Amino acid sequence: MNRRGSGPARHSALGRRLIAGLDEAAACLPGEITFTEYEIAVPEQADVPGLRAKLGLSQARFARAFGLDVATVAAWEQGRRRPDRTARILLAVIAREPEAVRWALAG
Repeated sequence: MNRRGSGPARHSALGRRLIAGLDEAAACLPGEITFTEYEIAVPEQADVPGLRAKLGLSQARFARAFGLDVATVAAWEQGRRRPDRTARILLAVIAREPEAVRWALAG
């Protein structure tokens, strides 16, 4: 007898959802997940004022929305500092999927 008993009719709707969830989790075991390879291009520059304008946010709101320091955002925009590689990657993700970043950072 398999873990599912004699057939789906024996399980409640919740039971069927739990079994489906376990099957999905089992597919995540080592060797079961494959990732699509993409060529990664880290931007050399970041247009922070343009990105903020596109999103309609002030420096303070932009910084708060994406977990950045407002003084750092101001320094980037004034040319006193340049975003490092990690910051440029984050800014590129914000430019493409701002809601995904907000969702990922939501407490």
